[in-house]
Amino acid sequence: MIENLKFTTDKFIETRKKIGLIVLASDYTIDHEFRAIFPVNGTDYFHARIENSPIITPESLSDMGSKISTTLKLILPGDRLDVVAYACTSATVVLGEQAITKSIRAVHPEAYCTTPITAAFEAFDSFRAKNIAVLTPYVKEVNSHITNYIEGKGYNISSFGSFNEISDPVVASIDSQSIISGVKKIIANKTVDMVFISCTSIRFMEFIPELERSIGIPVTTSNHAMAWHCMRLAGIQEKMPDFGQLYTF
Repeated sequence: MIENLKFTTDKFIETRKKIGLIVLASDYTIDHEFRAIFPVNGTDYFHARIENSPIITPESLSDMGSKISTTLKLILPGDRLDVVAYACTSATVVLGEQAITKSIRAVHPEAYCTTPITAAFEAFDSFRAKNIAVLTPYVKEVNSHITNYIEGKGYNISSFGSFNEISDPVVASIDSQSIISGVKKIIANKTVDMVFISCTSIRFMEFIPELERSIGIPVTTSNHAMAWHCMRLAGIQEKMPDFGQLYTF
């Protein structure tokens, strides 16, 4: 056996911005949608899955609070993360953005932090949008948290619609035409500045430009907004208009 062979290293890993992504164990969608964007221009993401129930209720969402830090420790242990994203919209509004940030900063005190709802607010502000149409897959009890949280941040929900589905695997299977039809139904005859399609399990990012052309106003989803916000927090300012109007900011 020949040991201690000589080798050299390149700067590929050291020079790339690293995004840590905490993904629900029940999520079928976000990895597919993030891979449509990353790696891009010197940045990439690395994920770990957090234990959760596929049945989405305020109680099951709240249960994840104590697991965020321990899950984050599984992502590139010992290395620095530039951005950490917690990939659950509904759990964020149940737990609160401050609680999520506190759990992340306990492991990576210098990392920028985001969540789907944090990113959605940044998206709304980019368009100076105040009247928001919201489409969700959630049951009534979760929808109440979503409504109260968004309105509590000073936005007006001018229209709200829901598929009222409790199972994450079923949500991941909702097809694009159902989502497009749902959006068009809830915005009809309403004053709407922007559409927000909530839930990281919703698979719709590739259809956003089509829907924007059809309805004439900006559209974003949980994954769409959060991927954009991760890029911007990492200092990546690349414009990607093929992904919709938000990616021109």
